[in-house]
Parts: sequence; structure tokens; C-alpha cells
Amino acid sequence: MLRSPSSIEVISLNAYPDAPEVVEDGKTYMENAAKKASVIAEYTGYLTLADDAGLEVDALNGVPGINSKRWAGEDATDAIRIAKLLQALEGVTDRRARFVAAIAVVHPDSTPEGVLGVCDGHIRHAPVGESGFGYDPVFVPDGYEQTFAELGEEIKNRISHRAKALEQALALL
Repeated sequence: MLRSPSSIEVISLNAYPDAPEVVEDGKTYMENAAKKASVIAEYTGYLTLADDAGLEVDALNGVPGINSKRWAGEDATDAIRIAKLLQALEGVTDRRARFVAAIAVVHPDSTPEGVLGVCDGHIRHAPVGESGFGYDPVFVPDGYEQTFAELGEEIKNRISHRAKALEQALALL
């Protein structure tokens, strides 16, 4: 379970409808997270956390990776992204994969600090489950037999790459 510092007020970016749009053009998850956090910290004047994440598949040399959301096209749906992934893995037996999340923490007028969280697992041959988003219906985390989509939010939010990164990021606040 994630600890919650009692003296921190969380304000969603949704509270800033005129906030600048940040283009994710970094070469790493951390570059994207740091860019987003820096731009928004400068805009709001508040300490800012931002993340970037992706799915890395060993048999595909880390693809889709940093381009996980855009890999199947800018307007692709989750179903299209999953179909492209499964097609790329057709006939592949080694389906090891991991979700990676980078979280950058930026205090106004300071250099970003960052952490990485990783959740290892493998890719199923077909999607299963209704919960979650993205590649959740095909990703089975190590130590489980169900996909993230089958495990549900409570378990996923405890074991995921983002949960692991956020736990570390709390130490940077």
C-alpha cells in the first residue's frame, strides 16, 4: 500500500485547463517525465510530479517501449495496439515483458529528480479481463496467473510499475 504524506495537497493538472501542452519527444521515459514535470512546475509554481511509462517486450528488442501509446498509430485504440502486439509476437514462445514507469519530481526553479519502477511479467496469447487500460488485458505480472485487467485496480495499484515508482518518488518530496 502506498504511504501518503499527510502534509501534501494533491492538485490535478485538470485544475489548470490553460496549462501548456507538453510534447513527449524525449528518448527515454525519464526525459519525457522530467520535461512534463519541469514545464508544469514552471507554469504552476508548485512542486510537480509527472510520469511516462511503456511496455517493453524482450522478443521485440524492447518495443513498443517509449512509443507504447503511439506504436500502432497516433489515433490507435487500445484494441488496435494489442492486436498489433499480438501479431508481432505470433509464433514467439519467449514472451517476457515488463512495464516501466519513470516519475520525475520537480520543485520550482530546480533540477528534476527521478525514479524508475518496473513490473516484470509476460504477454498472453489473447486479451482477457475488463479492468484497466492499454496493454493490461495481455500483461501477466510475475507471481500471478491473471492479467492486470483481470486482477483489478486494487491489486494492480499495489504491484504495478507506477506503484513501485511512486513509492520511491515519495522519498523525493
